[in-house]
Amino acid sequence: MAKIKNGIKENLLLFSILVLTNFFVGAMVGVERTVLPIIGEDQFGLASTSAALSFIVSFGFSKAIINYFAGAIADRFGRKRVLLIGWGFGLFVPILIIFAHAWWVIVVANILLGINQGLAWSMLVNMKIDVAKATQRGTAVGLNEFAGYSGVALFAALSGYIAQNVALRPEPFLLGIGIVIIGIILSLFVKDTEPFIREQMKGKGAQQQSNMSAKEVFAESTWRNKNLSNASFSGLTTNLKDGMAWGLFPLYFATVGLSVSDIGIIVAVYPAAWGIFQLFTGTLSDKWGRKRLIASGMYVQAISLWLILLVDGFLWWFTASALLGLGTAMVYPTLQAAISDVAAPSWRASSMGVYRFWRDTGYAFGALFAGLFADLFDVSWAIGLVALLPFIAGAFAQFTMDETLPNDG
Repeated sequence: MAKIKNGIKENLLLFSILVLTNFFVGAMVGVERTVLPIIGEDQFGLASTSAALSFIVSFGFSKAIINYFAGAIADRFGRKRVLLIGWGFGLFVPILIIFAHAWWVIVVANILLGINQGLAWSMLVNMKIDVAKATQRGTAVGLNEFAGYSGVALFAALSGYIAQNVALRPEPFLLGIGIVIIGIILSLFVKDTEPFIREQMKGKGAQQQSNMSAKEVFAESTWRNKNLSNASFSGLTTNLKDGMAWGLFPLYFATVGLSVSDIGIIVAVYPAAWGIFQLFTGTLSDKWGRKRLIASGMYVQAISLWLILLVDGFLWWFTASALLGLGTAMVYPTLQAAISDVAAPSWRASSMGVYRFWRDTGYAFGALFAGLFADLFDVSWAIGLVALLPFIAGAFAQFTMDETLPNDG
């Protein structure tokens, strides 16, 4: 049997397929990101912002719960099998949205989308970390998130264009069916990364920490270990901000008179910048360390949201949205790399699952808070108030977190 060698270059074909597959996982979210909030108002007559954002709440909670269990299931049954199951759930999402006769069907579709994302995206990021060297984890996660959020951005803009020029339904969601078919085909060519995990577990440190229970991993990742708990809180507030942006940006920019296609561009540039900048920020975290990028990235996210409210005009909103993507890119791969720095190989996927559980509950809480604040005050107030949370998380990371980057790999 050939000796297992960790490294991106040493496993370039496998790593490339994993990156490409995550592009299509992200595309599943992008297809509905511009269009669904508008469908809620135009086709289902949802006057309450809280009701219109209920699809994000269902997505966030289902993705968060699946993330928690996905890591433990993958540690036991293998990454590839869980990845394919994730695509199976994804197939029902565009079909339900196309034929939805009531808003509750859209909500159910987004529960299934959350399961799809929780299983497929989680497995792909874990598989890349399995393959990479310890000093390449930021690069590995950065490439994974670049691919995923490039898919989000491209298909958010594309679906917005189709909705503007053809119809809100069903045409934008026919893309989703094709995305799932391509994702399944690519996933069949993926080789499971279990051999890489077994090789890493031969190290002395991994053996000493191999018997942690699920309860212990949850506690370690949530409050016992200050580095893991900081990562979880920063992840939660990052996606809380994203859940708000997903639901309120289309509504906010519609109130200032932008067309659906212009809204699609502004909505798309945020995940596009998020994706593109991760090509650099992930690698940068392997050189500069994790803490600096995490703290400053949280501050940039908060400032960008406030800037959106202060400026006026398409170009300024475009710039602020891109800056929001930069701030998110500074923390997204870095937080996951920090988790993989601290957690031992034997419980790394489980710890990543706990982190991703807390991170993706942010989608749900972001939509809940955004809807509540928007109904009580207005959309602008909701955006401004939500921005406080990433700022607080940045301060916590700056003053309480240690540097986690290994000295050698």
